[in-house]
Amino acid sequence: MRWTVRVACIVALLFGAPAFAGQAAQKAAVAENKAEVLEEQAAEQGATGTAAQVRPITRSEARAVDPAGEAPLDDAITCLARSIYWEAKGASRGDMEAVANVVMNRVASKDFPDTVCAVVKQGSESKSCQFSWWCDGRPDQVVEEKRYDLARDIARQALNRQLRDRTHGALYFHDRHVRPSWARTYLRTARTEHFLFYKPRLGGEPIARSGAGRRP
Repeated sequence: MRWTVRVACIVALLFGAPAFAGQAAQKAAVAENKAEVLEEQAAEQGATGTAAQVRPITRSEARAVDPAGEAPLDDAITCLARSIYWEAKGASRGDMEAVANVVMNRVASKDFPDTVCAVVKQGSESKSCQFSWWCDGRPDQVVEEKRYDLARDIARQALNRQLRDRTHGALYFHDRHVRPSWARTYLRTARTEHFLFYKPRLGGEPIARSGAGRRP
């Protein structure tokens, strides 16, 4: 009897695995499609717009995207989650949310690319990356699953416009332990435990400046 039950369980697992994988892939596709629409809205409406005509990305949908933290960076959720993870690795949730704010503020700005992945990868062709983790020559695969789960959930909320802007419109940030000369030309808008945030002064022009870089 026990042997029969065990065989039945194994058969169920074998035949159920493809169905489960298919459901996960379907959820990931739904999440990626929603994210594409949401980032388009952010670029068109600006940071003050409100998401409309698309249902929010759910937690389970977001978790189906890049579950191992090693997928290519070619969709909004993965690009944003990986940036949050590496820029604010080891920092508080507030720091991580603020990094997401900066990325989304750039998407909404006419002075930066209009997709999350383009914002994250900006400058890589000329080796002057805006987010230095992207082209620092080190592996970009996730090494802390729980931290990446948090980063991905924050990315989901940012794309859904469910996060308040902790940075008050910032387009730049740096680690509080460094003092870049460019920061003097900008208006400081906020600070978190690890970062300082800036935007151009009234009438000033945004210029290419990198973020804080990869945290150890």
